[in-house]
Amino acid sequence: MKEYTVKGKPVRVYVCDSEDEIASQAADVVMYAIRRKPHLALGLATGSTPVPLYRKLAEKNRAGEISFAKVRTYNLDEYFPIDPASPLSFRGFMRDNLFSKIDLPEEAIHIPRGDAPDADAEAARYEAELDALGGVDIQILGIGSDGHIGFNEPADRFIYPTHATALTEQTRRDNARFFNALDEVPTHAITMGIGAIMRAKKCIFIATGKNKAPAVKSALLDDPSPACQASVLQFHPDTVFLLDRDAASLLP
Repeated sequence: MKEYTVKGKPVRVYVCDSEDEIASQAADVVMYAIRRKPHLALGLATGSTPVPLYRKLAEKNRAGEISFAKVRTYNLDEYFPIDPASPLSFRGFMRDNLFSKIDLPEEAIHIPRGDAPDADAEAARYEAELDALGGVDIQILGIGSDGHIGFNEPADRFIYPTHATALTEQTRRDNARFFNALDEVPTHAITMGIGAIMRAKKCIFIATGKNKAPAVKSALLDDPSPACQASVLQFHPDTVFLLDRDAASLLP
């Protein structure tokens, strides 16, 4: 573990040799928390970065080492508009990579509805759910190459409630690998705001690959700024950063 001091506050950074090591470390944290609190509220992220973690959790579930029967899950975001049944939706992504592989009840799954009639109304509904929780117990986070967390894109301010947002061209290009072509990537999404993320009691931040190194460096070491939304985590009281060597390559 490396420990950095940012604005007088220690930041815990674990640099791992492989994605599997990161997944094992993160899975251990999640499983320990569920054993202590079976009704855990677990915040989830999509994208390729957390897939090894989800694979590891599914393995532990199949082996009988952990149960998700009483867990509630809350996803960071969803494309809008999109059919929830589509494999390209984040609901479909989570179904394929985690939900169909563990004993999580369907009614315990919470994701913004990509087919809601009104994006702003759906964002307000989801924010009310999150507000009633008082914050998830653990929030899994990745980071975009532009420093976004959830779909909180670079901006001139932090937006705190769940909201509908336009996606930047860089984010759409980064996500195009999941689609047949760039023009198929949705242009908008509904995302948890910075407020909901910061209310999480614990955050597990995962980043892998050299393309994430500049954003990781900015998030950890630059002055907090909405130009790199992940930098707000410098103010979070309990965030663990799990990086592979490539993602950590620009850190001192």
